[in-house]
Amino acid sequence: MSRVHSTTHPRATGHDELVPSRYALKVGDIDVLVISDGVLPISPATLATNAAEAELSAWLSDMFLPQDLIDWPLNVAVVRSGGRTVLVDSGLGTEFPGFPRAGQLAMRLEAAGVDPASVTDVVLTHLHMDHIGGLLVDGLRGRLRADLRVHLAAAEAEFWAAPDFSRTAMPAPVPEVLRTTAARFLDVYRGQLRPFEKEYEVAPGVLIRRTGGHTPGHSIVRLESGGERLTFAGDAVFQCGFDKPEWHNGFDHDPEESARVRTRLLEELAASGDQLVATHLPFPSLCRVAAAGNAFRFVPIVWDH
Repeated sequence: MSRVHSTTHPRATGHDELVPSRYALKVGDIDVLVISDGVLPISPATLATNAAEAELSAWLSDMFLPQDLIDWPLNVAVVRSGGRTVLVDSGLGTEFPGFPRAGQLAMRLEAAGVDPASVTDVVLTHLHMDHIGGLLVDGLRGRLRADLRVHLAAAEAEFWAAPDFSRTAMPAPVPEVLRTTAARFLDVYRGQLRPFEKEYEVAPGVLIRRTGGHTPGHSIVRLESGGERLTFAGDAVFQCGFDKPEWHNGFDHDPEESARVRTRLLEELAASGDQLVATHLPFPSLCRVAAAGNAFRFVPIVWDH
């Protein structure tokens, strides 16, 4: 069981909100702060492009979710280990006016007392705009250190040089916005990129590992210290992925491989009892996974206040 400490940091400012937007815990000697970047509205059909309409409708009803538009959470993390401060993903950013409830990272880092200049490393699970946009915001980008290291899978950087959206099912104009945002990110941060092939230890006990599937270079982050373990799964797991791991997400660039990656990961976590955090699970998304026949159960971990 992870030991949880106060979510209020000594340097917290007057910009805090009366909403739960950060959650702090420890994984052995590693400090973790899960931060909500807000929520995105999304069509439920995007969650299950290979499911029958009636099956998706029944799942939404069972989950007390609306049939027309649902809120998609956005979670990022700040990890401190071995003298390094690692930002895992960066949320959407603020340049997309159609998503006014997302792009909260800069404000919430400040409220949590996290100085952007203290971040030594950034780990990117992949280059979709809701994972990299925060690093393009002027108010955050200009405060990052010059020697910042940005870690991502080499396959991810290569893919976005000429992305193939032929197997996705995203509404227009999303593919073009994804492409232009990724291209701009790679141009801005090219000198700071630290690509890896299969896996790389960013800080003591902080390992990034490529899974592929959702995008060719999609990666997860594994934390391990003092016999405790936590996985930040990025977009390998969505809310419906526990009950319906075989469902394809419209943003998956290789839907079949995504389903295989998701199933293997959930099987591993169900067997090990390790903790899970993922980008699009309800904040703070901290949970364990239980096997349930051919599917799985999301088992939330009780908040420690």
